[in-house]
Amino acid sequence: MNIRAQVSMVFHLDKCIGCHACSIACKNLWTDRGGTEYMWWNNVETKPGTGYPTLYEDQEKYHGGWEIGKNKPLLKLHSRIGGLKNIFSNPYLPTMDDYYEPWTYRYEDLFTTPQGDDQPVARPISMVTGKDIDIAAGPNWDDDLSGSPIYAANDPNLKAISEEERQQLFQFERLVFFYLPRICNHCLNPGCVAACPAGAVYKRGEDGIVLVSQEKCRGWRMCISGCPYKKVYYNWITGKSEKCILCYPRQETQQAPACMHSCVGRIRYLGMLLYDADRIEETAVKPDQDLVIAQRDIILDPFDPDIIKKARADGVHDKIVEAAQKSPVYKYVKEWRLALPLHPEFRTLPMLFYVPPLLPVMASMQYGKYKSNDDFFSSLESARLPIKYLAHLLSAGDEKTVLGVYKKLLAIRIYKRSETVGDIQAGEARRALEESETTPEEVEAIYRMTSLAAFEERFVIPPFLRETAIESVMDPETHKEEAGTGYIHPPKRGW
Repeated sequence: MNIRAQVSMVFHLDKCIGCHACSIACKNLWTDRGGTEYMWWNNVETKPGTGYPTLYEDQEKYHGGWEIGKNKPLLKLHSRIGGLKNIFSNPYLPTMDDYYEPWTYRYEDLFTTPQGDDQPVARPISMVTGKDIDIAAGPNWDDDLSGSPIYAANDPNLKAISEEERQQLFQFERLVFFYLPRICNHCLNPGCVAACPAGAVYKRGEDGIVLVSQEKCRGWRMCISGCPYKKVYYNWITGKSEKCILCYPRQETQQAPACMHSCVGRIRYLGMLLYDADRIEETAVKPDQDLVIAQRDIILDPFDPDIIKKARADGVHDKIVEAAQKSPVYKYVKEWRLALPLHPEFRTLPMLFYVPPLLPVMASMQYGKYKSNDDFFSSLESARLPIKYLAHLLSAGDEKTVLGVYKKLLAIRIYKRSETVGDIQAGEARRALEESETTPEEVEAIYRMTSLAAFEERFVIPPFLRETAIESVMDPETHKEEAGTGYIHPPKRGW
């Protein structure tokens, strides 16, 4: 056993309102330089939809992530020989059409246009070529278009549902969608790290944050293809790859990442997890239906005395263990089993988890009285989107896992409605708790964390102890940090 620490996140999709405040906060802070105009380290997608960049989930097109080899995971992008063959011409890169051509406006036209009968307008111009363009796409071009035959109908996850379910989903009166915010998953088994020929992409040893060394990067762009979530971007001005750094400079001063701090819906949670790095390879080769459970199992109990003792022996500071004990992510993922990874079949073991969305409360006015639909609490099949779709998105097709999450979410609603509104019998509420294998105490804990949690409960930012991490890689002769990036390399390769 090799115990390591990982900063991890949970996004509660029932609470996301699609306001893009997270995206703008990140954009203003990190990607307002030349060459980063098209980079959205945080973006919010409408599902069903094709996402950003277009169809990034289709690994037949991009060859991202891992596949099962002979008892070990193999990079889907290429072998070592294949990597050398494609190093100067990578055929699996997204093009500008898959992103969009960033643009601005020629604002001086508003002032210099000759006087006439028409109101002058500022023409859009490309930020790449400086020439006039006709805008054809953008980073959130498919916002709220879940019923669109252009965007939603091309969602790769819809392959999992039948043609009848697809037709029902796109009927106007049944249109549903939800928002899916995405940042880098800072995976335990990152495809971008394995794909980089220069060794420029790495995980920080003390917190698991995945970074790109701007000194070592040679612009091969294999990391872009190797990441199945397409969260690594190429800066065409500097010739370097860039990505989400999980706002580690903010975290090191005990501030939440910008996207999380600015979140209007308070959907985001951050905390530390302890995991067994020696089990990463065996976890990554599990069959699809076992991936979610296997990923939960690799996360260790921070309250177990044996785990605490072993963590201390492996160099994990007691303050990190204490932060893991308070982590809301541990509760959602391991204890309550409500949060699921995005596309675990990519086998990168992502450390960003999602609580799936439920159907909003439906009601109507009858004879002047407010009446909720009778069948609202009883039908798991009507829980917003087809279970098959959500399973393909969040559990590698395992419907049983998603149904288990929905049973508990519905049980929480039933129990709290019985308690606060009183229009549901106590016996029905107790039966719902039994069927979902939960208790009133757990329901109250989940309710508080979801609805009432304060800032310090949602963001348990661990002490990063940078001075300790730096000392662990000091050269005993020169008393200097490892040459190169200025960042700390992990003492052991646990991925």
